[in-house]
Amino acid sequence: MGYKSILTVVTDEAFLDSTIDHAAGVAACWDAHLDVLGFGVDRTQTGYYYAGADAIILQETLDRASKDASALVAAAKARLARSDVRWAVEEGVAQLADIGRHVAGRARFADMVVLPKPYGPDRGVELEPVVEGALFEGQAPVLVVPRASDPSTKPKRVVLAWNESAEALRSVRAAMPILKEADAVHVVVIDPPQHGPNRSDPGGMLSQYLSRHGVSAEIDVLTKTMPRISDILNRHVTDVNADMIVMGAYGHSRFREAILGGATRNMLELAEVPVFLAH
Repeated sequence: MGYKSILTVVTDEAFLDSTIDHAAGVAACWDAHLDVLGFGVDRTQTGYYYAGADAIILQETLDRASKDASALVAAAKARLARSDVRWAVEEGVAQLADIGRHVAGRARFADMVVLPKPYGPDRGVELEPVVEGALFEGQAPVLVVPRASDPSTKPKRVVLAWNESAEALRSVRAAMPILKEADAVHVVVIDPPQHGPNRSDPGGMLSQYLSRHGVSAEIDVLTKTMPRISDILNRHVTDVNADMIVMGAYGHSRFREAILGGATRNMLELAEVPVFLAH
């Protein structure tokens, strides 16, 4: 079992080199085929302008998005020409409100989607629906890579965030090839419940499941000494010198996380190592 079809999406030339390099690194590591979608994004808000102007502005923004897409595709091909992976590049134009659907259609047939962090300075508003389209409608695991991190290969030390949720379990199964190749997997359980069937052995059943797959795992039970789960996870990543985080995505609704924050959103903002997500 492994990853044989890798997908990435580029919408901004400023992040193209790092995104392509990370995706190509993953594809080379697993001897996989890399598909690249170069999207020009039309950010027009239909109905925002005065009557009669919508059609003119829409045509102008579509023309600009088409030029952006052509430039992205040309740059992606030039970057990939220097790599040793098998690849294909597709050009497209999408409106902001619809880009998630386009990404989902391709992500459905990918083993993993490699994307840049959707939050942070100078990041376009289209990056968030790209990630969510791959995760939710595409039902594909997503590897979110910080721009400054080294191109991802097979990590040696992995932090696996475990809270017994369905999303966390899906992330474990989707990341199994990565976990099996790692030298050490730290299963992090934060403030396990005082009452319940697993209170005396938090993470024990997961550890048994992983061991039967040949995964070298240890359980790290941590106390919630910081307000946010993401802060605790990031600190533990530093403590154990981990190369990657594996976690379930959006245990709460996306609306709640957008307004109030949550572990997924905060992690995608703050993580300095690649984050492997599944929903």
